[in-house]
Amino acid sequence: MRSNGTGRVSVSGDSWQCAGLRWSRTGPALAWLHPVHGARTSPLPPGRALAFTTGTRRACVGVRRGGRHTACPLGAEVPGTAVSAQCPDCARLDRSHSVAADTALDDPRPYDVYLAWFGPGVIKVGITAAEREGVRLLEQAALSYALLGRGPLMAARRAEAVLGAALDVPDRFPYAAKRAARHPLPPQALRTAELAALHERARGLDGLPDSLAVRDFAPVHHDDAFHLDRLRPGHGLVGLSPGRTISGRVTAVAGPDLYLDAPDGRLLLVDTRQLAGWALSAAAPGAETTAAVRPPEQAGPEALF
Repeated sequence: MRSNGTGRVSVSGDSWQCAGLRWSRTGPALAWLHPVHGARTSPLPPGRALAFTTGTRRACVGVRRGGRHTACPLGAEVPGTAVSAQCPDCARLDRSHSVAADTALDDPRPYDVYLAWFGPGVIKVGITAAEREGVRLLEQAALSYALLGRGPLMAARRAEAVLGAALDVPDRFPYAAKRAARHPLPPQALRTAELAALHERARGLDGLPDSLAVRDFAPVHHDDAFHLDRLRPGHGLVGLSPGRTISGRVTAVAGPDLYLDAPDGRLLLVDTRQLAGWALSAAAPGAETTAAVRPPEQAGPEALF
């Protein structure tokens, strides 16, 4: 996998395996794994051309922890429609020491409690390591968010539980609800008003831990990061299977969702959670997309996210 100088991402043979989409403060990028050359990333700025063909099977991506990757010892095959690109054994290993799974309660790092806005009335509470500086909100495709407070892990977990019990604020939504709410892009004023009202109610709760340093309201908007103003109605969700080609130019990226303008004029939506695990080879620039494309509402059951 390499950039050939024209902005088109090239993948050198079937030995490069896509590991999904990674966010950082500098933007989104596709991640790649190679048994010899290790891990690399390809940035996904608006306008970048992508053209690739899937290999013969989708394989488990193994476990990534602390910035290090451990390959799946079985090279297990993963169903093409699965949201997760891990086999059951690697998934269990991944969750054996995980804050999200409540199996890493000894984590000494400070944690932020956030309120994330995805659409009108679609606001969730969550926690993220403070050192990640909001990247978790980019990964979740939050259109806007505001920090409520910062403190030790257990204090952050307690605050999350208090908001759920006292204000009925959930800690997750079906991902389809988030996807459906982003077009047309709701105005920042609406997002700010809803976040501010909930932030004020949350700050007034009696049950917040004393060790949580409550923050003043300061909304953060992801318009410049996601470029969702470039979207138009009528996108189709790409279905992945062996030997299928996907081609287009990057229009927008939100969380794990990659939007491409196809050469035939269609707007394609690639869920990179399902792209992870496939070996990809380069296709000709402007190649026809031969992967199945269907309306998002026909995508089947969605995981909570």
